[in-house]
Amino acid sequence: MDAIASLDNGLPDAACRRKFQRQILAWYAGAARDLPWRANRDPYRIWISEIMLQQTQVATVRGYFQRFVAAFPTVADLAAAEEAEVLRLWEGLGYYRRARQLHAAAQKIVAEHEGRFPRDFDQVLALPGIGRYTAGAICSIAYDAAAPILEANTIRLHARLLAYREDPTKTAGQRLLWSFAEHVLPDSDISSFNQALMELGSEICTPRNPQCEACPVATLCGARRQQAVAEIPAPKKKMKYEDRLEVAIVVRRKKEVLLRQCGPEERWAGLWDFPRFHVASEAELLSGELASQLHARTGLSAAIGSRLTTIKHGVTRYRITLHCHEAEGASGRLRKDETAPLVWASVDKLHDFALSTTGRKIARLLAK
Repeated sequence: MDAIASLDNGLPDAACRRKFQRQILAWYAGAARDLPWRANRDPYRIWISEIMLQQTQVATVRGYFQRFVAAFPTVADLAAAEEAEVLRLWEGLGYYRRARQLHAAAQKIVAEHEGRFPRDFDQVLALPGIGRYTAGAICSIAYDAAAPILEANTIRLHARLLAYREDPTKTAGQRLLWSFAEHVLPDSDISSFNQALMELGSEICTPRNPQCEACPVATLCGARRQQAVAEIPAPKKKMKYEDRLEVAIVVRRKKEVLLRQCGPEERWAGLWDFPRFHVASEAELLSGELASQLHARTGLSAAIGSRLTTIKHGVTRYRITLHCHEAEGASGRLRKDETAPLVWASVDKLHDFALSTTGRKIARLLAK
């Protein structure tokens, strides 16, 4: 049978599988993008790129990747770095937990694997921040290991090939797609094959307006045969966002401003930010309650003064309106908090701190 989706169990027979593999690899040989992490098969570079690419576009990652590996060219360099420096180079990529886990994993590699990136799948999987997909990507791309992969692009690609109309992120869908990903692996050149699948999903089998006419396996696509490409995969439930009002306070001391390092359980753990508070309403913002919160958190007494700017941004399920205000007449002594330290930072040295995204925007405003 020609169409993969026409098979009862969703898994192609040997002849169909070989055709699929040949067409995928032939297409990739001429279509592969020139990406900095593809310069060689160094598992360290592949690992860094895979972590950065989680929930981040390739165009964004390019520059970050090049700066990161220039600063930390080896696992040992990354392991020896201060977390603050790792976070500073990660600043702007978001999902900062990835950077902290990357740092922790590098330290584990140095401590347990003599600074050499492990080859064994289970040992890779045991590193902080690495799941089944990432371990499979590293092992298959770097070592040509027979490890299947399944991420956003290949989930979409495989669901369309199989004309799978249910939610592919649910247990049944994941079981089928992982099985398919393993079943279609070739006997050799798995490194190129897995990269080709991701490339095809990213560049051709896109979420909207896929280029089916340019797809090397269009004749094997069940969704195309059923004229259901636009309907597959099943759309995710829309996120329900919650509006949230927050205030950042710029407290000055001559040419310095007050920064606070976010605590371990906070949104931007380990990053620096201006003192920031959640308020229930504009009325609370204008009341003396905010000044009381500022004193409780920092030990400083001040009136909440004029608004410098307003920043709208989204974090997970929140749509946040952030008002940034000056503090007026600040006095008192900074309270000590080991979990969330407070420091006075020179305005012209704020670039040395790993700031939250909105903290960096405020810093740029202050530098003008």
